[in-house]
Amino acid sequence: MSWLSWRKGAAAYLPAEDEERIVTAIREAEKRTSGEIRVYAESRCQYVNAIDRAAELFFGLQMERTQYRNAVLVYVAILDRQFALFADQGIYQEMGKEYWEREVLLTLESFKKQEFADGIVTVVQDIGEALANHFPYNEHTDKNELPDNIIFGK
Repeated sequence: MSWLSWRKGAAAYLPAEDEERIVTAIREAEKRTSGEIRVYAESRCQYVNAIDRAAELFFGLQMERTQYRNAVLVYVAILDRQFALFADQGIYQEMGKEYWEREVLLTLESFKKQEFADGIVTVVQDIGEALANHFPYNEHTDKNELPDNIIFGK
């Protein structure tokens, strides 16, 4: 399914069934980890570098306040075709720079094939696996610290 639409706003670019697939992937990933994953989509990136925008959003959403500093933001600027991952220090250090760069490249390959939702679902699943390995779920202490819904900017 393509994210092309003539309606305004980032939400117009994501069909409801794709949105549900992504939210389901987030929920499934978070069942196995204390980590948190959020997806933020907007039409345009106000910055030259998408990682700068992702960092601004990460801290603006107060994602650094998770107990184990293991939250990850998946950022997409649809019309500008920009993508970035911003991981908090706990999970970033565990996985290393090369892991995050590889995940971005794999996701961009899906985007090049116009498989936007598939790319996001796959990266969410991959991040979920990494989080589960380094920050496994503990039924006695873990709680869902951040909402699972996709955030749509302008």
